[in-house]
Amino acid sequence: MTTRHRRTALAFTAGALALAGCGAEVEAAGENETVTVNRCGEPVEYTTPQRVVAYEGGSADKLFALGLTDHVHGYIMPPANPPVEESPWAADYAEVEFLSDDLLNREIVVDADADLVVAGWNSGFSDQRGITPAILDGLGIQSFMHTESCFNYPGHPERVTPFEGLYTDLERLGQIFGVEDHAADVVAGLQARVEAVRSQVPEGDPVPVFLYDSGTDQPFTAGSQVPPNEIIEFAGGRNVFADLEERWTQVGWEAVVQAEPEVIIILDYGDLPAEDKIEFLRTSPVTRELPAVRAGNFYVMDYNEGISGPRNVDGLEGFAEYLRALRG
Repeated sequence: MTTRHRRTALAFTAGALALAGCGAEVEAAGENETVTVNRCGEPVEYTTPQRVVAYEGGSADKLFALGLTDHVHGYIMPPANPPVEESPWAADYAEVEFLSDDLLNREIVVDADADLVVAGWNSGFSDQRGITPAILDGLGIQSFMHTESCFNYPGHPERVTPFEGLYTDLERLGQIFGVEDHAADVVAGLQARVEAVRSQVPEGDPVPVFLYDSGTDQPFTAGSQVPPNEIIEFAGGRNVFADLEERWTQVGWEAVVQAEPEVIIILDYGDLPAEDKIEFLRTSPVTRELPAVRAGNFYVMDYNEGISGPRNVDGLEGFAEYLRALRG
């Protein structure tokens, strides 16, 4: 039972879209006002940004969901990301500039004359690539990090559950832009959808689930600190690597075999189609006898449903529907 899951603007609830598109509230955001908001546990003073650069879909989606499109100058979208035309906020992407398909770097940000950069730690900001909040502070450019990614941020770690990290980000961005009430409404809408899913989980033991991101010699998967862990849990499953205190991490195939997953989530992104990943699992002598592979229980999850962003809730709803159908 292979399911490919795709969400479009039509799949986003009418209430959430109404909140996201409400420009009147956003116009109340003050210019040149300052507010102190935590960034990975560190109090930071922000001035209301007017030229935001967002890295990847999760960052842009959070801003668009809050109706902040007028404050976004542009976005950086590496090729691994699905097309922005598939986003519930495709119209918002069309209103701002596509800046680059490169990884986040200082040159792009400086050339864009950005006054705020929104990204994750190690999934955007990077010591190795020389673009960190500290470096941007020195350049007079503000930065905002996804709370979910603060787990291993040096010096100022902040540990929250992944969905709580999503809500926290929306609330903090609401503070920075002076749209706290609007952010509270958006968060409440997402929380209501999550609770609706959790209330429908069938009784019985959770289904063991393995998320396959990539890798043939060793698989890359989701530990406890990223959204798919809670997507699986809230939908009625059990991430077979939930005991790993990691974000995205590498494991051994032997551990996957020992876990005996009954469902495999395929994270769909990049230039390796989900169908190719499934074919590898079906033909590899190591994985072809896994219960999920023998039964053909593959669920294809969109990349932007797996990284921190409002589409996590779309991913939850889709996967929960799949598990309910699987259980009959």
